[in-house]
Amino acid sequence: MHIKVHPMGDYQTNCYIVTINDKDIIIDPGVNATAWIKQNSTNPIALLNTHGHFDHVWSNQEVKELFNIKLYTPVDDEFMLTLNPYNLGMPPSSADVLVKPDEEIEIEGIKIKFHHFSGHTPGCSVIQIDDTLFSGDFIFKGTIGRFDFPNSNAQDMKKSLKKILKWDKNFHIYPGHGDKTTLYDEVDNLKQWERHIR
Repeated sequence: MHIKVHPMGDYQTNCYIVTINDKDIIIDPGVNATAWIKQNSTNPIALLNTHGHFDHVWSNQEVKELFNIKLYTPVDDEFMLTLNPYNLGMPPSSADVLVKPDEEIEIEGIKIKFHHFSGHTPGCSVIQIDDTLFSGDFIFKGTIGRFDFPNSNAQDMKKSLKKILKWDKNFHIYPGHGDKTTLYDEVDNLKQWERHIR
């Protein structure tokens, strides 16, 4: 697996190109991501969203139409693809495949699992490919995603933290913002957040 990353837009939202066997999977195409993807992807086969916030889905429609690939989005965040929060002019997009919570899919021989960790958004998901997690805005290096936005839920976040703290494998984590980390490096921090949320 080869991973390319570039932070997009004012919020420096990480867009990923994951290459396996000369096939590219694009994750979270943020603001003005299309040009970078075009320059750095030779064989895109699918477009994935970790969740529906505008800074992660901004270029969805443009990218999927440019490369004629399908868009996979967590079903519980589908409603966000046509929202225009803060009147920023986000282009609406439509998902081709709505992924159910904790569903595993296969795209051209590549197994991908959408682990459901709601709290930041209703459909917030961590995308697992092999031993690598693309955590969106659930886990960052040294912290977690906010749960005080509209459509966020603190109790759902607490449940999601309990859920991932039961995992016992040191996954590589590539978050939606900031630097990569590992699950074991974040365990103490996740435990503190889980205790903190009331």
